[in-house]
Amino acid sequence: MHILRQIYRIALRECGIIIKNPIYWFCMVLFPIFIIWFFTSMMQAGVPTDMPVGVVDLDNTTTTRAMIRRLDAFQTTKVAATYDNVNQARKAIQENKIYAFLYIPRGTTTGLATASQPKISFYYSNVTLVAGSMLYRDLKTVAALGSAAVGQQKLAAVGKTGNEIRTFLQPIALDLHMIGNPWANYNVYLTTAMVPGLLMLFVFLITPYSIGTELKFKRSREWMAMADNKTWVALLGKLLPQLMLFLTIFYAFEFYIYYVLEFPHPGGIFPILLLGLLAVTSAQGFGIFAFGLMPSLRMSMSVCSLWAMISFSTSGATYPAFAMSPFLEGVAQLFPLRHYYMIYQIGIFNGFPLADAWFNIAALVCFSLLPLFTLWNIKRSMLLYVYIP
Repeated sequence: MHILRQIYRIALRECGIIIKNPIYWFCMVLFPIFIIWFFTSMMQAGVPTDMPVGVVDLDNTTTTRAMIRRLDAFQTTKVAATYDNVNQARKAIQENKIYAFLYIPRGTTTGLATASQPKISFYYSNVTLVAGSMLYRDLKTVAALGSAAVGQQKLAAVGKTGNEIRTFLQPIALDLHMIGNPWANYNVYLTTAMVPGLLMLFVFLITPYSIGTELKFKRSREWMAMADNKTWVALLGKLLPQLMLFLTIFYAFEFYIYYVLEFPHPGGIFPILLLGLLAVTSAQGFGIFAFGLMPSLRMSMSVCSLWAMISFSTSGATYPAFAMSPFLEGVAQLFPLRHYYMIYQIGIFNGFPLADAWFNIAALVCFSLLPLFTLWNIKRSMLLYVYIP
Protein backbone atom coordinates (compact mmCIF):
# COMPACT_ATOMS: atom_id res chain seq x y z
CA MET A 1 0.00 0.00 0.00
CA HIS A 2 2.89 2.33 0.75
CA ILE A 3 4.25 1.85 -2.79
CA LEU A 4 0.82 2.47 -4.28
CA ARG A 5 0.56 5.74 -2.34
CA GLN A 6 3.98 6.76 -3.63
CA ILE A 7 2.96 6.01 -7.22
CA TYR A 8 -0.26 7.97 -6.69
CA ARG A 9 1.56 11.05 -5.31
CA ILE A 10 4.12 11.00 -8.13
CA ALA A 11 1.32 10.63 -10.69
CA LEU A 12 -0.48 13.64 -9.18
CA ARG A 13 2.77 15.59 -9.35
CA GLU A 14 3.17 14.60 -13.01
CA CYS A 15 -0.40 15.71 -13.77
CA GLY A 16 0.48 19.13 -12.37
CA ILE A 17 3.58 19.32 -14.58
CA ILE A 18 1.56 18.31 -17.66
CA ILE A 19 -1.11 20.92 -16.97
CA LYS A 20 1.43 23.74 -16.52
CA ASN A 21 3.70 22.87 -19.46
CA PRO A 22 2.17 23.64 -22.90
CA ILE A 23 4.63 21.29 -24.63
CA TYR A 24 2.74 18.33 -23.18
CA TRP A 25 -0.58 19.70 -24.39
CA PHE A 26 0.72 20.23 -27.90
CA CYS A 27 2.55 16.89 -28.22
CA MET A 28 0.07 14.70 -26.36
CA VAL A 29 -3.28 16.17 -27.39
CA LEU A 30 -3.36 18.91 -30.02
CA PHE A 31 -0.82 17.61 -32.57
CA PRO A 32 -2.07 13.99 -32.39
CA ILE A 33 -5.66 15.12 -32.95
CA PHE A 34 -4.56 17.31 -35.85
CA ILE A 35 -2.59 14.42 -37.40
CA ILE A 36 -5.56 12.07 -37.11
CA TRP A 37 -7.85 14.63 -38.75
CA PHE A 38 -5.30 15.54 -41.43
CA PHE A 39 -4.53 12.04 -42.66
CA THR A 40 -8.06 10.67 -42.51
CA SER A 41 -9.53 13.71 -44.28
CA MET A 42 -6.71 14.01 -46.84
CA MET A 43 -7.55 10.57 -48.25
CA GLN A 44 -11.25 10.67 -47.44
CA ALA A 45 -12.23 9.74 -51.00
CA GLY A 46 -10.25 6.51 -50.66
CA VAL A 47 -8.73 6.68 -54.15
CA PRO A 48 -7.77 9.72 -56.25
CA THR A 49 -10.29 10.54 -58.97
CA ASP A 50 -10.28 12.62 -62.15
CA MET A 51 -6.50 12.76 -62.48
CA PRO A 52 -5.66 14.85 -65.57
CA VAL A 53 -4.27 13.15 -68.67
CA GLY A 54 -3.66 14.39 -72.19
CA VAL A 55 -4.20 12.90 -75.64
CA VAL A 56 -2.22 13.22 -78.87
CA ASP A 57 -4.63 11.80 -81.49
CA LEU A 58 -3.05 12.07 -84.92
CA ASP A 59 -5.46 9.51 -86.41
CA ASN A 60 -8.68 11.29 -85.35
CA THR A 61 -11.16 8.63 -86.48
CA THR A 62 -14.39 7.35 -84.99
CA THR A 63 -12.52 4.43 -83.43
CA THR A 64 -9.83 6.55 -81.76
CA ARG A 65 -12.36 9.11 -80.52
CA ALA A 66 -14.35 6.26 -78.96
CA MET A 67 -11.15 5.06 -77.29
CA ILE A 68 -10.60 8.55 -75.82
CA ARG A 69 -14.20 8.67 -74.53
CA ARG A 70 -13.66 5.32 -72.80
CA LEU A 71 -10.52 6.67 -71.17
CA ASP A 72 -12.37 9.74 -69.95
CA ALA A 73 -15.13 7.54 -68.52
CA PHE A 74 -12.77 5.88 -66.03
CA GLN A 75 -13.24 7.09 -62.47
CA THR A 76 -9.59 7.87 -61.87
CA THR A 77 -8.90 9.50 -65.24
CA LYS A 78 -10.01 12.78 -66.79
CA VAL A 79 -8.95 13.77 -70.30
CA ALA A 80 -7.96 17.34 -69.56
CA ALA A 81 -6.43 18.40 -72.87
CA THR A 82 -5.56 17.35 -76.42
CA TYR A 83 -2.22 18.21 -78.00
CA ASP A 84 -0.99 18.52 -81.56
CA ASN A 85 2.26 16.64 -81.01
CA VAL A 86 4.27 14.68 -78.48
CA ASN A 87 6.51 17.62 -77.56
CA GLN A 88 3.56 19.66 -76.33
CA ALA A 89 2.26 16.75 -74.24
CA ARG A 90 5.72 16.05 -72.82
CA LYS A 91 6.08 19.69 -71.80
CA ALA A 92 2.66 19.55 -70.10
CA ILE A 93 3.85 16.57 -68.00
CA GLN A 94 7.03 18.44 -67.06
CA GLU A 95 4.96 21.45 -66.01
CA ASN A 96 2.77 19.13 -63.88
CA LYS A 97 -0.38 20.00 -65.82
CA ILE A 98 -1.07 16.34 -66.60
CA TYR A 99 0.22 13.05 -65.18
CA ALA A 100 0.18 11.05 -68.44
CA PHE A 101 -0.77 11.19 -72.09
CA LEU A 102 -1.93 8.77 -74.77
CA TYR A 103 -0.26 8.95 -78.20
CA ILE A 104 -2.26 7.58 -81.17
CA PRO A 105 -0.28 7.78 -84.44
CA ARG A 106 -1.73 8.15 -87.93
CA GLY A 107 -2.99 4.92 -89.49
CA THR A 108 -3.96 3.28 -86.17
CA THR A 109 -7.52 2.51 -87.25
CA THR A 110 -6.40 1.20 -90.65
CA GLY A 111 -3.83 -0.99 -88.96
CA LEU A 112 -6.45 -2.43 -86.62
CA ALA A 113 -8.72 -3.24 -89.52
CA THR A 114 -5.95 -4.99 -91.47
CA ALA A 115 -4.51 -6.76 -88.40
CA SER A 116 -1.07 -5.23 -88.95
CA GLN A 117 -0.59 -4.56 -85.22
CA PRO A 118 -0.37 -0.75 -85.08
CA LYS A 119 1.41 0.73 -82.08
CA ILE A 120 -0.09 3.25 -79.70
CA SER A 121 1.99 4.65 -76.86
CA PHE A 122 1.28 5.98 -73.42
CA TYR A 123 3.63 8.04 -71.33
CA TYR A 124 3.16 8.53 -67.61
CA SER A 125 5.05 10.20 -64.78
CA ASN A 126 6.01 8.05 -61.80
CA VAL A 127 7.19 11.01 -59.76
CA THR A 128 3.86 10.60 -57.97
CA LEU A 129 3.78 6.83 -57.52
CA VAL A 130 0.05 6.40 -56.90
CA ALA A 131 -0.97 8.60 -59.85
CA GLY A 132 1.55 6.95 -62.18
CA SER A 133 0.58 3.37 -61.35
CA MET A 134 -3.18 3.99 -61.51
CA LEU A 135 -3.02 5.91 -64.80
CA TYR A 136 -0.79 3.21 -66.28
CA ARG A 137 -3.51 0.69 -65.46
CA ASP A 138 -6.23 2.82 -67.11
CA LEU A 139 -4.16 3.54 -70.23
CA LYS A 140 -3.29 -0.13 -70.64
CA THR A 141 -6.94 -1.09 -70.21
CA VAL A 142 -8.22 1.39 -72.77
CA ALA A 143 -5.63 0.18 -75.30
CA ALA A 144 -6.88 -3.39 -74.86
CA LEU A 145 -10.50 -2.26 -75.12
CA GLY A 146 -9.77 -0.38 -78.36
CA SER A 147 -8.34 -3.42 -80.11
CA ALA A 148 -11.13 -5.61 -78.72
CA ALA A 149 -13.78 -3.23 -80.08
CA VAL A 150 -12.34 -3.47 -83.58
CA GLY A 151 -12.09 -7.25 -83.31
CA GLN A 152 -15.69 -7.42 -82.16
CA GLN A 153 -16.87 -5.44 -85.19
CA LYS A 154 -14.93 -7.66 -87.61
CA LEU A 155 -16.24 -10.88 -86.05
CA ALA A 156 -19.81 -9.55 -86.04
CA ALA A 157 -19.47 -8.66 -89.72
CA VAL A 158 -18.71 -12.29 -90.61
CA GLY A 159 -21.76 -13.54 -88.68
CA LYS A 160 -20.30 -14.64 -85.34
CA THR A 161 -22.67 -14.69 -82.33
CA GLY A 162 -22.12 -12.73 -79.14
CA ASN A 163 -20.96 -15.79 -77.20
CA GLU A 164 -18.54 -16.78 -79.95
CA ILE A 165 -17.11 -13.26 -80.06
CA ARG A 166 -16.60 -13.17 -76.26
CA THR A 167 -14.94 -16.59 -76.31
CA PHE A 168 -12.62 -15.60 -79.14
CA LEU A 169 -11.60 -12.25 -77.60
CA GLN A 170 -11.19 -13.64 -74.07
CA PRO A 171 -10.65 -17.41 -74.13
CA ILE A 172 -10.00 -17.47 -70.37
CA ALA A 173 -12.28 -15.37 -68.16
CA LEU A 174 -10.54 -13.82 -65.16
CA ASP A 175 -12.28 -13.65 -61.79
CA LEU A 176 -10.31 -11.20 -59.64
CA HIS A 177 -10.88 -10.57 -55.93
CA MET A 178 -9.02 -8.02 -53.80
CA ILE A 179 -8.90 -9.52 -50.32
CA GLY A 180 -9.58 -7.33 -47.28
CA ASN A 181 -9.84 -3.99 -49.10
CA PRO A 182 -11.96 -4.53 -52.23
CA TRP A 183 -12.36 -0.78 -52.74
CA ALA A 184 -8.56 -0.28 -53.14
CA ASN A 185 -8.99 2.45 -50.53
CA TYR A 186 -5.63 4.16 -49.95
CA ASN A 187 -6.96 5.58 -46.69
CA VAL A 188 -7.16 2.02 -45.37
CA TYR A 189 -3.68 1.18 -46.66
CA LEU A 190 -1.80 4.22 -45.40
CA THR A 191 -3.65 5.74 -42.44
CA THR A 192 -3.54 2.53 -40.43
CA ALA A 193 0.27 2.60 -40.55
CA MET A 194 1.19 6.28 -40.85
CA VAL A 195 -0.94 7.70 -38.03
CA PRO A 196 0.08 5.08 -35.41
CA GLY A 197 3.70 5.68 -36.41
CA LEU A 198 3.31 9.42 -35.84
CA LEU A 199 1.49 8.89 -32.54
CA MET A 200 4.32 6.60 -31.44
CA LEU A 201 6.77 9.31 -32.48
CA PHE A 202 5.23 11.66 -29.91
CA VAL A 203 5.46 8.93 -27.26
CA PHE A 204 9.11 8.39 -28.21
CA LEU A 205 9.85 12.09 -27.75
CA ILE A 206 7.76 12.94 -24.69
CA THR A 207 9.08 10.01 -22.62
CA PRO A 208 12.79 11.03 -22.52
CA TYR A 209 11.75 14.70 -22.43
CA SER A 210 9.72 14.21 -19.25
CA ILE A 211 12.61 12.36 -17.57
CA GLY A 212 15.31 14.72 -18.82
CA THR A 213 13.50 17.84 -17.66
CA GLU A 214 13.71 16.51 -14.10
CA LEU A 215 17.46 16.98 -14.41
CA LYS A 216 17.19 20.21 -16.38
CA PHE A 217 14.96 21.95 -13.83
CA LYS A 218 16.75 20.40 -10.82
CA ARG A 219 13.74 18.37 -9.67
CA SER A 220 15.36 14.94 -10.00
CA ARG A 221 16.32 14.43 -6.35
CA GLU A 222 12.88 15.53 -5.16
CA TRP A 223 11.28 13.12 -7.65
CA MET A 224 13.43 10.20 -6.54
CA ALA A 225 12.88 11.02 -2.85
CA MET A 226 9.11 10.69 -3.35
CA ALA A 227 9.80 7.08 -4.45
CA ASP A 228 12.35 6.34 -1.69
CA ASN A 229 14.97 6.23 -4.46
CA LYS A 230 13.22 3.29 -6.11
CA THR A 231 13.65 4.00 -9.83
CA TRP A 232 10.85 1.73 -11.01
CA VAL A 233 8.38 3.38 -8.63
CA ALA A 234 9.44 6.85 -9.77
CA LEU A 235 9.12 5.91 -13.45
CA LEU A 236 5.80 4.16 -12.97
CA GLY A 237 4.28 7.17 -11.20
CA LYS A 238 5.66 9.62 -13.75
CA LEU A 239 4.65 7.72 -16.89
CA LEU A 240 1.24 6.49 -15.72
CA PRO A 241 -0.59 9.79 -16.53
CA GLN A 242 1.17 9.92 -19.91
CA LEU A 243 0.19 6.32 -20.59
CA MET A 244 -3.46 7.04 -19.84
CA LEU A 245 -3.50 10.16 -22.00
CA PHE A 246 -1.74 8.54 -24.96
CA LEU A 247 -3.98 5.47 -24.68
CA THR A 248 -7.05 7.71 -24.77
CA ILE A 249 -5.82 9.35 -27.99
CA PHE A 250 -4.82 6.00 -29.49
CA TYR A 251 -8.12 4.31 -28.71
CA ALA A 252 -10.06 7.35 -29.94
CA PHE A 253 -8.18 7.10 -33.24
CA GLU A 254 -8.89 3.38 -33.52
CA PHE A 255 -12.58 3.87 -32.69
CA TYR A 256 -12.79 6.59 -35.33
CA ILE A 257 -11.23 4.59 -38.18
CA TYR A 258 -12.81 1.20 -37.38
CA TYR A 259 -16.26 2.18 -36.18
CA VAL A 260 -16.90 5.60 -37.77
CA LEU A 261 -14.99 5.34 -41.07
CA GLU A 262 -15.63 1.57 -41.01
CA PHE A 263 -12.17 0.40 -42.02
CA PRO A 264 -12.14 -3.42 -42.35
CA HIS A 265 -11.31 -5.14 -39.05
CA PRO A 266 -12.51 -8.75 -39.11
CA GLY A 267 -10.20 -9.54 -36.19
CA GLY A 268 -12.58 -7.84 -33.75
CA ILE A 269 -12.08 -5.48 -30.84
CA PHE A 270 -9.67 -7.43 -28.62
CA PRO A 271 -6.68 -7.26 -31.04
CA ILE A 272 -7.40 -3.55 -31.49
CA LEU A 273 -7.29 -2.86 -27.75
CA LEU A 274 -4.24 -5.05 -27.22
CA LEU A 275 -2.33 -3.47 -30.10
CA GLY A 276 -3.05 0.05 -28.85
CA LEU A 277 -1.73 -0.82 -25.40
CA LEU A 278 1.40 -2.52 -26.74
CA ALA A 279 2.11 0.37 -29.13
CA VAL A 280 2.15 2.96 -26.33
CA THR A 281 4.02 0.85 -23.76
CA SER A 282 6.66 -0.28 -26.28
CA ALA A 283 7.34 3.31 -27.34
CA GLN A 284 7.54 4.41 -23.71
CA GLY A 285 9.82 1.50 -22.90
CA PHE A 286 12.19 2.38 -25.72
CA GLY A 287 12.18 6.06 -24.68
CA ILE A 288 13.15 5.16 -21.10
CA PHE A 289 15.80 2.75 -22.39
CA ALA A 290 17.30 5.42 -24.66
CA PHE A 291 17.53 7.89 -21.78
CA GLY A 292 19.04 5.21 -19.55
CA LEU A 293 21.77 4.55 -22.12
CA MET A 294 22.47 8.26 -22.65
CA PRO A 295 21.23 10.30 -19.66
CA SER A 296 21.11 13.46 -21.75
CA LEU A 297 17.91 15.24 -22.73
CA ARG A 298 19.23 16.25 -26.13
CA MET A 299 20.91 12.96 -27.07
CA SER A 300 18.11 10.67 -25.91
CA MET A 301 15.46 12.69 -27.74
CA SER A 302 17.62 12.71 -30.89
CA VAL A 303 18.02 8.93 -30.79
CA CYS A 304 14.28 8.42 -30.22
CA SER A 305 13.42 10.80 -33.06
CA LEU A 306 15.81 9.02 -35.42
CA TRP A 307 14.47 5.60 -34.40
CA ALA A 308 10.86 6.68 -34.94
CA MET A 309 11.52 8.21 -38.35
CA ILE A 310 13.49 5.24 -39.72
CA SER A 311 10.68 2.94 -38.59
CA PHE A 312 8.40 4.35 -41.33
CA SER A 313 10.74 2.92 -43.97
CA THR A 314 11.25 -0.44 -42.24
CA SER A 315 7.67 -1.13 -41.16
CA GLY A 316 6.74 -2.79 -44.45
CA ALA A 317 3.65 -0.63 -45.02
CA THR A 318 4.98 0.93 -48.24
CA TYR A 319 7.72 -1.53 -49.24
CA PRO A 320 7.59 -5.17 -48.09
CA ALA A 321 10.34 -6.13 -45.66
CA PHE A 322 10.88 -9.53 -47.30
CA ALA A 323 11.93 -7.75 -50.51
CA MET A 324 14.68 -5.86 -48.68
CA SER A 325 18.18 -7.25 -48.29
CA PRO A 326 18.42 -9.93 -45.56
CA PHE A 327 20.45 -7.54 -43.40
CA LEU A 328 17.83 -4.77 -43.58
CA GLU A 329 15.03 -7.27 -43.03
CA GLY A 330 16.76 -8.28 -39.81
CA VAL A 331 17.37 -4.66 -38.78
CA ALA A 332 13.65 -3.93 -39.32
CA GLN A 333 12.85 -6.12 -36.30
CA LEU A 334 14.49 -3.50 -34.06
CA PHE A 335 11.68 -0.99 -34.67
CA PRO A 336 8.38 -1.21 -32.76
CA LEU A 337 6.35 0.09 -35.71
CA ARG A 338 7.36 -2.97 -37.75
CA HIS A 339 5.81 -5.29 -35.17
CA TYR A 340 2.77 -3.02 -34.80
CA TYR A 341 2.15 -3.26 -38.54
CA MET A 342 2.56 -7.04 -38.59
CA ILE A 343 0.09 -7.53 -35.72
CA TYR A 344 -2.35 -5.19 -37.47
CA GLN A 345 -2.03 -7.12 -40.74
CA ILE A 346 -2.35 -10.53 -39.11
CA GLY A 347 -4.81 -10.04 -36.29
CA ILE A 348 -6.97 -7.06 -37.32
CA PHE A 349 -6.93 -6.64 -41.10
CA ASN A 350 -6.95 -10.35 -42.01
CA GLY A 351 -8.61 -11.67 -38.86
CA PHE A 352 -6.13 -14.49 -38.19
CA PRO A 353 -5.60 -15.70 -34.59
CA LEU A 354 -3.20 -13.60 -32.54
CA ALA A 355 -1.17 -16.75 -32.00
CA ASP A 356 0.03 -16.31 -35.59
CA ALA A 357 1.62 -13.00 -34.51
CA TRP A 358 3.21 -14.34 -31.31
CA PHE A 359 6.69 -13.23 -32.35
CA ASN A 360 5.59 -9.64 -32.97
CA ILE A 361 3.58 -9.50 -29.73
CA ALA A 362 6.59 -10.85 -27.82
CA ALA A 363 8.81 -8.24 -29.51
CA LEU A 364 6.58 -5.35 -28.37
CA VAL A 365 6.51 -6.81 -24.85
CA CYS A 366 10.32 -6.91 -24.92
CA PHE A 367 10.42 -3.25 -25.99
CA SER A 368 8.14 -2.45 -23.05
CA LEU A 369 10.56 -4.24 -20.67
CA LEU A 370 13.74 -2.63 -22.01
CA PRO A 371 13.90 -0.11 -19.09
CA LEU A 372 14.78 -2.98 -16.75
CA PHE A 373 18.30 -2.94 -18.22
CA THR A 374 18.92 0.76 -17.53
CA LEU A 375 17.14 1.44 -14.22
CA TRP A 376 20.46 1.59 -12.36
CA ASN A 377 21.88 4.22 -14.74
CA ILE A 378 18.74 6.36 -14.55
CA LYS A 379 18.93 6.31 -10.75
CA ARG A 380 22.58 7.32 -10.81
CA SER A 381 21.95 10.14 -13.26
CA MET A 382 18.99 11.49 -11.26
CA LEU A 383 20.95 11.52 -8.00
CA LEU A 384 24.44 12.47 -9.15
CA TYR A 385 24.40 14.16 -12.57
CA VAL A 386 24.23 17.89 -13.19
CA TYR A 387 22.38 19.04 -16.30
CA ILE A 388 24.67 20.41 -19.01
CA PRO A 389 22.91 22.33 -21.84
